[in-house]
Amino acid sequence: MNKGLIYFMFLVGVVACKGGAEKNEAPENADVKEMNIVELDDAQLANAAIQLDTLTNRDITMRIKVNGLVDVPPQSMVSVSIPLGGYLKSTKLLPGMRIRKGEVLALLEDPQYIQLQQDYLVAAAKLRYAEADFNRQQTLSSTQASSEKTLQMARAEFENQQITTKALAAKLALIHINPATLSAESISRTIQVFSPIDGFVSKVNVNIGKYVSPTEVLFELVDPSDIHLSLNVFEKDAPYLKIGQQVLAYSNHQPDVKHEAEIFLVSHNINADRAVQVHCHFEDYDPLLLPGMYMNAEVVLNNRSVMALPQEAIVGWQNKTYIFEALSKNSFEMKEVKVNGSSNNFTAVEPVGSAWKPNAMYVTKNAYTLLMKLKNQGED
Repeated sequence: MNKGLIYFMFLVGVVACKGGAEKNEAPENADVKEMNIVELDDAQLANAAIQLDTLTNRDITMRIKVNGLVDVPPQSMVSVSIPLGGYLKSTKLLPGMRIRKGEVLALLEDPQYIQLQQDYLVAAAKLRYAEADFNRQQTLSSTQASSEKTLQMARAEFENQQITTKALAAKLALIHINPATLSAESISRTIQVFSPIDGFVSKVNVNIGKYVSPTEVLFELVDPSDIHLSLNVFEKDAPYLKIGQQVLAYSNHQPDVKHEAEIFLVSHNINADRAVQVHCHFEDYDPLLLPGMYMNAEVVLNNRSVMALPQEAIVGWQNKTYIFEALSKNSFEMKEVKVNGSSNNFTAVEPVGSAWKPNAMYVTKNAYTLLMKLKNQGED
């Protein structure tokens, strides 16, 4: 019996503690809810000079906040390679270096360069002989001093040497050797690699002494003249985008420096993140904008009819934006909202976490007074 009595008393204690805890939880939850509610007596209400009004539809210039990357189109990115391959003899390039069109990027050497120049000079000499022989056979044939067969053979040899010489000249042009200036005295074992664009070096994939095959890329260059901004815009905002709209972009490390841009292309595909890709041209090129750099941006939309309140109705606290809804004559609840642009002293607002209440009244003047009262309540 003693053991049974002790067990019964233990259960009674547990139930009592649980009931007490539940009673204590209710006031805490109520306090959390009431932290956003301000109560004013009649005298405080008169001194605050608060004005109320409903939400109204107004034409507001709205802005969509998005993010993206500094990008370069494929036609502005150049991969430099050498068609015949070779050993890298020298280069001074480093990633980030500025380069000019026609500037020497590197020197390569290989025995095949010597062989190609030799083959061309031999072919050119044979061509000159074949041409002279063909002209001679034409003269002899006209006086019937030579057979037609001999003339045809001379013509075929001359044409064969023309083809061989032109093909070798084209190969020399691929490695930037001018066949018109090539001679036995100017044969070189090295060739130069020139920059095809003005821009900067983005990648260096080789080192001195390395053999580079024709399929390998020595350097990657970027032409910054067509650098642009690639943004991801959520599909709900995509219908409001148009070519020609203005964009203000800024980086995380320099948020106060705004870069103006303009939309020139809006993708018609929605990606896996349920976003649309938007391409923008920068108004002025900034050398500090590098491909791949993360950017924030605001897209300035055309005027839209949206729910709006006077700017005095909106207050900021702890990096969030709020308005006050009138619950009664003396009671007001602070509610978080999202702002989307302002025009003519009115600001577009969207509710956060809940929908607008029909016919609800909101504080449109001296809302800051309620915010100060609410903060003082929290400190008490």
